[in-house]
Amino acid sequence: MDTTNDETEDTQNDVGGTNDVEDKKQIPSLTALIEAYKEAILNGDEKAISSIEVRIQSTENKRSELIQKVSTLSAEKVASKEKLLRLQADFDNFRKRFEKERLNIQSNAQEKIIEKLLLMVDNFERSKQQIKAATEKEKKIDVSYQGIYKQFVEILRSNHVSVVPTVGKPFNPLLHEAIGREESQDFKEGIIIKESRRGFLLRDRVLRPALVKVSSGPGNKRSIVASDKSEEQPSTAVGIDER
Repeated sequence: MDTTNDETEDTQNDVGGTNDVEDKKQIPSLTALIEAYKEAILNGDEKAISSIEVRIQSTENKRSELIQKVSTLSAEKVASKEKLLRLQADFDNFRKRFEKERLNIQSNAQEKIIEKLLLMVDNFERSKQQIKAATEKEKKIDVSYQGIYKQFVEILRSNHVSVVPTVGKPFNPLLHEAIGREESQDFKEGIIIKESRRGFLLRDRVLRPALVKVSSGPGNKRSIVASDKSEEQPSTAVGIDER
């Protein structure tokens, strides 16, 4: 019986999904073999029966090999996909770390510049407290200095710098640095009664803690305005709002 064409056609249909054409051609059609096997049994042809059984076993072996190849290729495909996903995740993590570091570097650079500006603002405020303009010439100079001072303040304000609240507020070690404690009849214990140096925030980050004195004894609250005058607090920077 000539089954070459049928065997080749059926084999190509049975093992679709692999690229090994040579293996496909070598596998005879299992259906054709079974039909030949039945015919050999009916005819009592022991030689044909034995030969066909060998071919059937060979066909099964070939099929098993192809199934194993397909499984291997599928596993490799899954492994490659997982590797690609890991590489993509690693790249995303790297990109996030890089962006975070970039923002930190930018923030640190901004912080250093602002800290230098704060020193200049301190100098302007000290000069304002010490110098009393008497003549017209001195007043003009004072106006010029104040104009420059306001420009510094505007730069700070535009960069999200704000003043740390102090007098009348509870002492907060994250915002304030205590330089002493005093008894007070006007403020309860733990309340700030005097500001010696102004503190500043860059958004929610402390640029510089405020130097303060804290009440050590009980008392009734009084007007913060009165406290400011009696304790001679530093003047409020124009445009730098307290929180």
